[in-house]
Amino acid sequence: MSAQATAQRLEAAVCSIIKGQQNVIRRVLACMVSGGHVLLEDYPGTGKTTLAKAIAKAIGGTTFKRVQFTPDLLPSDILGISVLDPRSQEFRFHPGPIFTDILLADEINRASPRTQSALLEAMGERQATIEGERHLLDGVFFVIATQNPVEFRGTYPLPEAQMDRFAMQCALGYVSEEEEAQILADQMEVHPVEVLESVANREEVLELMEASKHVRFSAELRHYVVSLVAATRGRTDVQLAASPRASLALMKISQALALFEGHDFVSPEIIQAVAADVIAHRLVLSPEARYSGITARRIVADIIEETPVPV
Repeated sequence: MSAQATAQRLEAAVCSIIKGQQNVIRRVLACMVSGGHVLLEDYPGTGKTTLAKAIAKAIGGTTFKRVQFTPDLLPSDILGISVLDPRSQEFRFHPGPIFTDILLADEINRASPRTQSALLEAMGERQATIEGERHLLDGVFFVIATQNPVEFRGTYPLPEAQMDRFAMQCALGYVSEEEEAQILADQMEVHPVEVLESVANREEVLELMEASKHVRFSAELRHYVVSLVAATRGRTDVQLAASPRASLALMKISQALALFEGHDFVSPEIIQAVAADVIAHRLVLSPEARYSGITARRIVADIIEETPVPV
């Protein structure tokens, strides 16, 4: 199947740059193919920015923009602005970096809530309303946002509405000593991402996105996904539960992940593998749960254990 071949080439190319992170890379690529967006929350120096660059370099014909989020960043710095042309005496719209295929929103929690909200419409509806006009964001349009989980000075926590726009949140984490030694060897002369050649073009990725929609997803599994998400509602340790948007994201990412694993159907194991990445970041725990050391991922793991698996 050509779509699966494209998926395997993409995964292999990115894995050649980011060592020891195949599972995370596969999930991030599946998130892109599903039409979602990903939030990478991890410590500095673990390869979050490099991962975004590697994905962009591996796909030929795509546009890649990077925005370094800072406290003084304005919404117009992301969306664009109309500037008066002195010759024609007309305002001309200059599109911002959001008009791209792959957008790296670096350290997104350093921008003010007003600026963060500029991404809400674009990420949720693939469009941007600027000065009363609607601009469609066609093509791939994949947002990779990063943030540091331990640094709070000069940052603004992402509001719940913003977190809900991310289909997935995951972390790269530290690699083994052997893999870290290989990273040093690879960068002795030049950074490998600089010489990475594209292994797929933009049209092939769009075909891959379309193919993921046709991966079989049975009615029993649809009810299983709904049961997992619905189980977050009504719990005493959850203050804000997951919405139907979580159910949609879990279904679509599972379909894309099945494609990357070489299957033409989704199994319960695939859903379980990504459930925490898709659901946990959307939950707001009660104060009692937080003080008790309970985490959202632990709650999702408990729900997976408690929910009957369709046979």
